[in-house]
Amino acid sequence: MSDALILTLNAGSSSIKFAVYAQGDEPALHASGQVENLSPSQQTRLIVERDGGERAIDIDANDHAGALSSILGQAEHLFGGAKVTGVGHRVVHGGTDFVAPTVLDTDTIAALRTLEPLAPLHQPHNLDCVEAAITAFPGATQIACFDTAFHRTHPFVNDTFALPRKWFDEGVRRYGFHGLSYDFITSEMARTEPGLAGGRVVIAHLGNGASMCAVKDGRSVGSTMGFTALDGLPMGTRCGQIDPGVLLYMMQHKGMDANQIADLLYRQSGLKGLSGLTHDMRTLEQSDDPRAREAIDYFVFRIRRELGGMSAVLGGLDALIFTGGIGENSARVRREVCSGMDWLGITIDEAANAENVRDIGTDRVRVMVIPTNEELVMARAVNAALPAVH
Repeated sequence: MSDALILTLNAGSSSIKFAVYAQGDEPALHASGQVENLSPSQQTRLIVERDGGERAIDIDANDHAGALSSILGQAEHLFGGAKVTGVGHRVVHGGTDFVAPTVLDTDTIAALRTLEPLAPLHQPHNLDCVEAAITAFPGATQIACFDTAFHRTHPFVNDTFALPRKWFDEGVRRYGFHGLSYDFITSEMARTEPGLAGGRVVIAHLGNGASMCAVKDGRSVGSTMGFTALDGLPMGTRCGQIDPGVLLYMMQHKGMDANQIADLLYRQSGLKGLSGLTHDMRTLEQSDDPRAREAIDYFVFRIRRELGGMSAVLGGLDALIFTGGIGENSARVRREVCSGMDWLGITIDEAANAENVRDIGTDRVRVMVIPTNEELVMARAVNAALPAVH
């Protein structure tokens, strides 16, 4: 293993995913894992995967700083005495100014803090991890990789709202998210499917956060997400598309303030709100409760609706790619999304779909299941910013 290591940190609202790579021409995975259930009301666990094995440890941490401390407590197991020379951070919102991986310093962090209201579930935690990592690795190069950057190739009509133009000029526009995932999938397509990579592709990143992206010639031309990570598809606890008149009604006639509405839209809606049970698709699929069935039905309906819209944006469709935790693992969701889509050139092989194989399509449109790897995208960005190791 190289004596120079790259650490990647992907901080969510209730988890931190991490990976350790050996620096080289192409980063080589050394270890990975996550801190999950990062909440005072649940038992937090640290999971470490290395050398084909997995360790799960109950830890005492209820915030992101504590979680990172627990990760670093495994330093000998994770780093083996090698030096961390670079740290890559997923930062959800880069606004209009940050369109490529960026070295983090005091001024950059301060600028990114101003974007916290646009991604309140993620941006504060992303930046808390940045500051904790700077303290832990003061000599390492810290690189931010932005979920919004992949979508900065949108044409104006897919970037704007029909508001007075001054709001667009002030940054109220459709940013799109999950860019690191889409970056990986498009790079994987360029590597393994060069003939298809230049075509018209819809990528469905389906997980606790969910969105879809229209990609043409390897570039984003449309996204279901907008100004914040609330729009488009329903998610684990987020509402997805909603008539803004509903929010006005809640404010004007139900007396709800901004904080109550934010909690409703970000934390109490989506699959959790629709089912009244849970945000976890695995649990919903196993449930006999009719509300679980209805929540899944709505999730599928919105994916199908957006698939039609993204296909129109592209002027046709050559491939549909499923990725993300649900997209990669839920044969049921994929089957129901694709059912009756033969008019669009989409049919699937039921046996192949049940086995989560890469190619499940049987018609003109390729239908594929490709696991995403946001951590590798970050590691490559850090690797490119560091002096070469010989």
